[in-house]
Amino acid sequence: MANDSKIPITRTEVSAEKAEAIRQAVRTATGVPTVEDQSRLATPEDADAFHAFLMDPAVHAPIYLLPRPLTPETVRTFIRDHQAEQEKGEGLLALNFCADGTITGYSDLTIWPDWAAGEMSGAVHPAQQSQGRGLKGAAIAFGWMFDTLGIDLLCETAALDNIRTAKLLDHLGFTRRGEVLSTRPDGSTRPSLVWEITKDSWAKRTSR
Repeated sequence: MANDSKIPITRTEVSAEKAEAIRQAVRTATGVPTVEDQSRLATPEDADAFHAFLMDPAVHAPIYLLPRPLTPETVRTFIRDHQAEQEKGEGLLALNFCADGTITGYSDLTIWPDWAAGEMSGAVHPAQQSQGRGLKGAAIAFGWMFDTLGIDLLCETAALDNIRTAKLLDHLGFTRRGEVLSTRPDGSTRPSLVWEITKDSWAKRTSR
C-alpha cells in the first residue's frame, strides 16, 4: 500500500516508457508467486476471512501498513484501496490459500514506477513460521518482482526490534541503508530500518 515518502532511499528516475511498462505489469498481475499455496488478488468478499487471519498478534504486530483499528470494515477498505492502487499500477494485495481455502499468508506490494522500485510487506500464518517457508517465499516473490514487474530496486523496512525480518533480509543479500521514521495509515509513526537491493545484485546472488 502507498507508503510514506522517505523510501526508497535510492531514487533513479527511469524513462516514461519503462515506468508505464511497470504500471501495466502491476495492473495485469493476478497474484504473487508462493512456495506451495495458491495466490490470488484480494477482493472485498475476502474481508472477513482476511480480518480473522490478521487478528493474531503474531501476524499483525510487526506490520505498520495495516489499518488501525483492525475491523472487518477497515480491512475491506484496505482491500479496496489496493484495488484502486493496482488500477494505477502502483500496488496490489494478494492472499495465499492452502488446499482447503484457508488463508495462509498475504503479500502487500507498493510500487514506485517512476523510480522502477518496489517494496513488499506481508506475513504467513504462525503455524508456518520458522520452517524456512518465509525465506523461500520471499526469494520467489522478490525474483518475480524483478523479472515480471520489471523493477530495478527492492526497498524493505522493518521495526528496530523485528529480528526475524532483519535476519531474512540480511541472508538474502540486502544492504542496510539506515533508519527512517515510518508513518502508519492512522498517522502514528515508528522508527524503521531500511534495506535495499538492486536487480543486478540480486541476479549475481541468485546465479551463484
